[in-house]
Amino acid sequence: MEELKIGEIAPPFSAKNQNGETVSLSDFKGKKVILYFYPKDNTPGCTAEACDFRDNYQSLTNKGFEVIGVSTDDEKSHKKFETKFELPFTLIADTDKEIVEKYGVWVEKSMYGKKYMGTARKTFLIDEEGKIAAIIDKVDTKNSSQQLLDAIA
Repeated sequence: MEELKIGEIAPPFSAKNQNGETVSLSDFKGKKVILYFYPKDNTPGCTAEACDFRDNYQSLTNKGFEVIGVSTDDEKSHKKFETKFELPFTLIADTDKEIVEKYGVWVEKSMYGKKYMGTARKTFLIDEEGKIAAIIDKVDTKNSSQQLLDAIA
């Protein structure tokens, strides 16, 4: 999988959200989309990142952004995560790993010397025309909203 670059058209996708509704990237044409990939619901880093987007959600939507989180957890896990932390945005269940593969974030990871496949934490900003406007590789989970705004300033 070739790495995505700024200026390229973002790969299209359709998948179920935490409410069992099908969500497609094309649903957001004409809007700026913060598409963030995270490893797992209810883990410390992922919770910090989701809560940062939650806490800044109003100011992000005021600037014309939509927030979409993607992980390989299922709809039920996403629903619990959304409810527990009162997340006001869409969480996509990419259980077949189609979206993480398209965006190049399904990668080999290593923990305690063991290698395994998992989701890399990465954020893409997609502009109103569906092009990638910014990519954040080194996500600061407690400051992800500000980090994104700084990247496009």
